Amino acid sequence: MAVTLTTRNTVLGVLLPKEGGARLLANLATVVLGTLLLTLSAKISVPVMPVPVTLQTFAVAVLAAGFGWRIGVATVALYLLEGLAGLPVFATGGGIDYIFRPSFGFLVGYLPMAYIIGRAADMGASGKLVVLFLAMLAADAVVFAFGFSWLLVVVNLIVAQGGAVPGWLDAGNLVGSAFKGAVEPFVVWDVVKMAFAAVTAAGAWTLLRKRSV
Repeated sequence: MAVTLTTRNTVLGVLLPKEGGARLLANLATVVLGTLLLTLSAKISVPVMPVPVTLQTFAVAVLAAGFGWRIGVATVALYLLEGLAGLPVFATGGGIDYIFRPSFGFLVGYLPMAYIIGRAADMGASGKLVVLFLAMLAADAVVFAFGFSWLLVVVNLIVAQGGAVPGWLDAGNLVGSAFKGAVEPFVVWDVVKMAFAAVTAAGAWTLLRKRSV
């Protein structure tokens, strides 16, 4: 089982030991280390409202491309569990109440993001920069879809309970103002991050492949 968790088309697949027991332990250690890197990326942010610009999508993209989809998804899943359990791993802390924050949908979106990019890497995209970049853009679009959808759910719950809508939202045009405030300002940022992530992941894989030959 441990042998199938990643492939030789990924950085992790090249670096992992070949023995079953050692390979499994290395996989487990990689998942834990990956959550630490995601935590660090969450703390490096530009404080804009309503969702801070962090390096998390960059980190998820690089890790998923480097680990493959199984280890990539496992890393993101453990990271989310850590945060919901109360560990301060998210951009502004942690705890179960994070579910009702505007940014939580973006965090959940990291799961399909890791799958899409990791799957592409497992299929050989690490050696094809343009293909990897396009896969990262598609995966990032899924993150935006999750984040935007959950934001609308949370806001509608607030309205249903008679609460005040955040000032940056227009109660008469929730969809339009939510898109303008939580999606539109971050699109360019994320295109740039995905470009750097693709170059980083593809470059690391190419370098390791050359050294392993």
